[in-house]
Formats: sequence, C-alpha cells, structure tokens
Amino acid sequence: MRKTISFLAPYPFTQAPSQRFRFEQYFDLLKKNGFEISEYAFLDDKGWASLYKEGSILKKAFAMLRSFMRRFILLFKLNDADFVFIHREASMIGPPVFEWIIAKILRKKFIYDFDDAIWLPNYSESNAKFHKLKAYGKVKKIIKWADHVVVGNEYLKEYALQFNSNVSVIPTTIDLVNVHNIQTEHREKVVIGWTGTHTTAKYLAQIIPIIEKLEQEFDFEFRVISNHPPELKLKSLRYVEWNKKTEIQDLAKINIGIMPMEDSKWSRGKCGFKGLQYMALNIPALMSPVGVNSEIVEHGVNGFICDTPESWESTLRKLITDIELRKKIGDKGNKTVQERYSVRANSKNYLNLFKS
Repeated sequence: MRKTISFLAPYPFTQAPSQRFRFEQYFDLLKKNGFEISEYAFLDDKGWASLYKEGSILKKAFAMLRSFMRRFILLFKLNDADFVFIHREASMIGPPVFEWIIAKILRKKFIYDFDDAIWLPNYSESNAKFHKLKAYGKVKKIIKWADHVVVGNEYLKEYALQFNSNVSVIPTTIDLVNVHNIQTEHREKVVIGWTGTHTTAKYLAQIIPIIEKLEQEFDFEFRVISNHPPELKLKSLRYVEWNKKTEIQDLAKINIGIMPMEDSKWSRGKCGFKGLQYMALNIPALMSPVGVNSEIVEHGVNGFICDTPESWESTLRKLITDIELRKKIGDKGNKTVQERYSVRANSKNYLNLFKS
C-alpha cells in the first residue's frame, strides 16, 4: 500500500526558491519509491502576488483570512497522512496553532524543515509594520514538537539541538539533471554577475566601489538578476528581471559569480545557495567567509573566499584577465556540487526521512 506525505509550506508550490530547492525537487524521487504526495500552501497565488507589494493592506488581510480558513479545513484531512512535512511554518503569522493541533490533538508525528535563521527578525520594508505578527519565538516550540528536524547547515543544527535531539542536516541542493543542466560560455567580454532578491541587494554595497574601479580598466558587464531594479550608478550595469522560465539561461550568461555578505547571526544561517548555483553552471564563485560558505569553497581550488576589499579586487582582476583560470575553477566547482550538493548525492538521505 502506498504511503502518503502531506507537505505544508508557506508559499504556492513551484514558486519560492526555498521550497523548490529544499524539497519540491524530490517529489519525483518520492513518487518513484511508492509515496503519494499532497501539497498544501498557506498562501494562494493571489496572496503571494500581493505579499511584497507596498500598501495593498486590504488584499493582504483577505489573503491571510483565506489562508487560515484553508489551514483549518486541512486539519480534517491530515489524519489520513502517513507523514506530515512542515517547511518553515504552517502559517506565516501568529502563534504555532496548527503545529500544536497536529502534534498534540491529532497526535501526528511531523518532520520540520527550515533553511534560514527564522527565529530571528527578518522582514521586507513593505511589511515592516506587521513583522511582529510573525511571532518569531514560535520556531523553538515547533522544533520541540517535531519528531524529526531537518536543517540546511550546521549553524541551524546547533540552534535546533537546544530543543530537539533528532536533527539532521540536508543541504539545499541542486538538480544537475533537470534544472541546472547547462554551463556558462566564457566569451571575450566578461560578465560579472549577482542574483538575489531586493531584500539581499544591500550586500552589494561593499562590492560597488570595486566594480567602479575595475570599470576604469576593463570592459565587462555587471549583471544583476533580481525581482527589483537596483539603484546603482554603474556604466557596466545590466539589470535582468528574474523570470522562472529563463532563470537558468540568464544565470548561465554570467562568467564570474559573486556572493558578498555581511557577517551577522541571520547571514550565518544562510545555506550558500547562490554560490552553489554559480558552481553548478561551472561559474567560478567568489563568496564572503560567512556561515557555510567556507565549508562549500576551498579557496583557490573550487572557488574563492574574499574577506577584504583588496581580496575582492585582486580576485576579480585575476579572473577577468585569465579565461583558463575561470574554466579550471568553474569545473572544480561543478564537481563539488555533483559530489556533495546535488539532488543525486542527497537522494538517499532524503528518502531515509520517510523510512520509519
């Protein structure tokens, strides 16, 4: 008899990167191994579309009401599930009511998965007035009630172990077969690139003076792939609006990928996914030594760790002028993803979550 898994997540499925690259890309694997999958997003498509827009308070309020109603109805369906998997939270605001009902009333054992330091306040400016509704303190309660906790790196594991002894690390992974299955093409005019959301674009501030300096010596493109145009005055800037349909093709036009970050408690919880995307496409990655980045990258072998303005400048200068070095580092980066951070490399670990 086929066993069923109910996946509960904040966002509509196939949309949010944290969901797509943490668990959605394992759905086919699970189905091939005899599981039936049910997907339950908290927000619907309309709610997701209005979430990060300025204003739209009434739309956001109605979206939340619809979402809570769907969650309450869902509780009547979960009794038939063999496994319940909760990514980040069952509801985006408020206390962990649904998790408590699932664990204490329905007596369902659930797997709890997260890939950021979500117990710390972090919010977009468009929702700053309401961020306290997120009830960040609920994370430790959900961890306590979970049968198994799955996190993206050791920093997150260290936090989770304070409240639950059954914690596993499964990195955020790359599907090299179906998604990240092309390589960058190294042309004469180099493309230095960054991808991310408007909330993480602030990290570019530390690299902009270096780009400005290099612009005076070299002819290159500085490509920014995001959901919002950056306010940068660079002659080399080319903004590319993020598009799920062309996401990988747009990334593959980058020849040197950068991932600058500030060292903070929140940043240490990040899973290095931006850098892994570059590496998967044979793009040499330059990353700040924050959190898991230094575990992913062996400096000068499969990528570069840059911790000062001088190291950022010298490494970029070296890569701009040396195409063979770009190819060599890119190939090594791809091999690292294949061996440690690919879907194939982590399939067995993922299946094991649902063996008991």
